[in-house]
Amino acid sequence: MTAIALAAPNALRAPRARIAHAELLPRLNRQSVVKHFDAYADVDWDAPEMQIDPEDPRFERPADHGIGRTAWYRTLPAERRARFGLHIALAQLRIGIDFESVLSRGLLELASVHQPGSPELRYAYHEVIEEAQHSLMFQEFIARAGLPVRGLEGLDRWGARRVPKLGRTFPELFFLHVLGGETPVDHAQKLELARRDELHPLLRRIMQIHVTEEARHISFAKSWLREHMPRTSRLRMLRLRIHAPFLLAVMARQMMEPPRWLLDLYGVPKAVRREAFHDDLEHRRRLAQGVRPLRELCAEIGILTPELVPLWRSLGLVAPARLSLPG
Repeated sequence: MTAIALAAPNALRAPRARIAHAELLPRLNRQSVVKHFDAYADVDWDAPEMQIDPEDPRFERPADHGIGRTAWYRTLPAERRARFGLHIALAQLRIGIDFESVLSRGLLELASVHQPGSPELRYAYHEVIEEAQHSLMFQEFIARAGLPVRGLEGLDRWGARRVPKLGRTFPELFFLHVLGGETPVDHAQKLELARRDELHPLLRRIMQIHVTEEARHISFAKSWLREHMPRTSRLRMLRLRIHAPFLLAVMARQMMEPPRWLLDLYGVPKAVRREAFHDDLEHRRRLAQGVRPLRELCAEIGILTPELVPLWRSLGLVAPARLSLPG
């Protein structure tokens, strides 16, 4: 059993957090200079092994969780399984483009309140540049695959348009959005990369670049919250405690499950969807593991309190029968 320590906000040591944040920023800025990637210079798009065949079996979904473990998926013709798996990857990359657009605009809002020469302003611009390179990679892969994809729709699209201004007006909530998208994707892509030769080399190269640079982005967002949360007002803290579990539950599923339009396109029956994403304990465990670093951060900085643990568990943010939390 794994325990999560829950700390009250006033238990945080603000001076210590400030020192850590001040030391981290120069390292992140330096790394963005010496270890960065170009979407076209660092991906050999035209190499023979990088070409995309929608019927390549390496695009099939793994058989140990989610849609890949259902009898419905396993009985599809091999070429259909591969095309569906490729389409899932494309849909996730398209959502990634929308997310990184929101993130970049929010970082520019954050930068607007910092003075010239501020290391946080400089880092924000570094990250905007890196996110743009990621979007270039994603859109190039989508274009070469040649299958139709959609971005955020409906209420998700409406809500996403309102997030960037939080970078200036409510950065604590903005960085929860940032980590709510980046943390589950980072976890999912690391699991995919662990498959090694089972993964298409072009998709593997894109994920390698993305995971490398996202490590900096996640580190910055976490450090920013540890630095600033001790000075957050009680009203803002209340809003964060209310928003956080619902926000993280929605974003984790957006990042780690195929969108509804794609399941409709491939005619996935409702019973199969329930089997793959609600009844599958391994999928639910992966969802909870995907948000685990953020859940532990929220416990550390006072957003997750003992009284809120049942709500977080009911939303799938804590793996059932796997974790116990004190209090």
